[in-house]
Amino acid sequence: MSINKILIGASLIGVFFINAHAKGVNPVLAALKGDEKIFVVERESESLAIIEQGMPKGRISGMHNMNHGVVKFIDKDGYVISRDGYIVKFDPENEKIVKEYKTSDSAIGFTIEKNYIAVANYAKKSVDILDRNLNPIQSFETGSKNVGIKTYKDYLVFSQMDNDKITVLKDKNGGKGLPKFEIYKEFNDVGVMPFDAMIKDNNFITGFFKSDFFGVVNLDTMEYTKIKILLEDRKPVLKVPHFGFWSISDGNVFIPAVGDNKVLVYTSDFKFVKNIETEGLPVFTALSPDKKYMAVTFSGDKFPVVQIIDTQTLEVIKRFEFDGKVLHARWSNIRPNLYISVNDTNKIAVINTKEWYVARELFNVNKPSGIFIYEEAK
Repeated sequence: MSINKILIGASLIGVFFINAHAKGVNPVLAALKGDEKIFVVERESESLAIIEQGMPKGRISGMHNMNHGVVKFIDKDGYVISRDGYIVKFDPENEKIVKEYKTSDSAIGFTIEKNYIAVANYAKKSVDILDRNLNPIQSFETGSKNVGIKTYKDYLVFSQMDNDKITVLKDKNGGKGLPKFEIYKEFNDVGVMPFDAMIKDNNFITGFFKSDFFGVVNLDTMEYTKIKILLEDRKPVLKVPHFGFWSISDGNVFIPAVGDNKVLVYTSDFKFVKNIETEGLPVFTALSPDKKYMAVTFSGDKFPVVQIIDTQTLEVIKRFEFDGKVLHARWSNIRPNLYISVNDTNKIAVINTKEWYVARELFNVNKPSGIFIYEEAK
C-alpha cells in the first residue's frame, strides 16, 4: 500500500540510511517502503494499541467487541470489524475513528476492494455491500450464517454455513464506480457446514466443520471439486483450522493439523509432501515475507511456545517460550523482526530474525491478540 509522502532534503535521507543500517534494516528497502505502524487488537478493552518506531504510543478506543477483531488497510484507510457486527473506519495516520456502521449483531468476515466493502454477517443472515465511507449499497439475504467472503476479478464469493452452499455474485458494473452485484452462480450440497475460505489464484477453497475434504471452486470455469486432506497414515483430518492460519509458499501449502502435533505439508495442488512434527498442537502458521521461514503457535499446555520452521528443509530450527499465551505472530515486511502477542502478560515480544533472539519486549498493551501492520511510505 502506498501513501504519497516525499522525504525532502539530502541530510534527512543520509540520517535515515545511517539509522537503517544501525537497526539492521536494508536501507534501500526501508527507504522505498517507509516505516511500519503496528496496530494491536486489545481483546478485552474495545481498543487498538498503537506501536510506532518500536515503542508503544497509545491506543484508539471505542472499537466495540474485539474478541474476534480484524483490521484491514487499503490506501490511507483502516477498517475494523468487531465481533458484534460493527465496521469501523479509522485514520491510521492521525489515529482516530472516522465513522462506524453496524451491519449485524454478529459478524467476523469482511473484504475490501477499491470501490466497496463486503461484510459476511452471522446474526442478520445476510451479506451487506457498503461503499468505502460505510454507506449501504446492497444487501443479500441468505437465511444462513455467512462465512469465507472473498473477491476475484468482478466476483464476490462466500459460503453459507447453514445451507451448505457457495454463492458467487458478479458485479454488473465490472468494477467501475459503485458495484451492482447479482447472483451469478450457486453451488449446493458442497459439504457439511462450510466455515472458512481462501483464494489461491483462481480457486476459491473452502473448509468444512463436518466433512473430510475441502471444496474448490474454479472461478474461471465455475466448476466445483472435492479434495481430501489426509495425514501421513492416510487418516482423514476431520477438523481443520481456519484458512487464515494456513501458509502458502511458492511451492507448498502448510496446514496446522487439528488434534495432532504436526504441520501438514502439501504441494499447491494438494499432493502430500510431509508431516512436520511439532512440539504441541499447532494453531497458527505465519510465513516470513521471503517465505524462507514459518512461525508456528500452539494451543493447550504449549500455548506459550513458538517454533520456527525452515521451509526449505521442512525442519524445526528454533524454539521460543514466553510467560503467557501466544495469540498471534506477525512478521515485519521491512525489518528482521517477528512480533509476538503475549496475552497474559500484556506485551508484544520482538524476535530478531537474523540472529534468532528476543530483542525486546513492549509492555502496556492490554490483553493483545491480533497484530496488524500499516506501512507508511516516506
